Amino acid sequence: MEIDTDGIDDAVLALLYLGRHDGYRTWKGFDWSAMSRLYEKGMISDPVSKAKSVVFTEEGNRRSEQLFRELFGRR
Repeated sequence: MEIDTDGIDDAVLALLYLGRHDGYRTWKGFDWSAMSRLYEKGMISDPVSKAKSVVFTEEGNRRSEQLFRELFGRR
């Protein structure tokens, strides 16, 4: 099976929205490959650190909320 990593990244970014705290921070409890791709796409700060959370970029924060509403909002 071929995996749609962009689709996975969108889902992870949307779920990161659930863990938001202290403004732009979010808990980083997801697959490291997906987190690295989100970092490379400019959505979050570098996940490779001792911190238990990452920081959304402005674009990442906006996109995570948009994806959360699209993927998980009731219609």
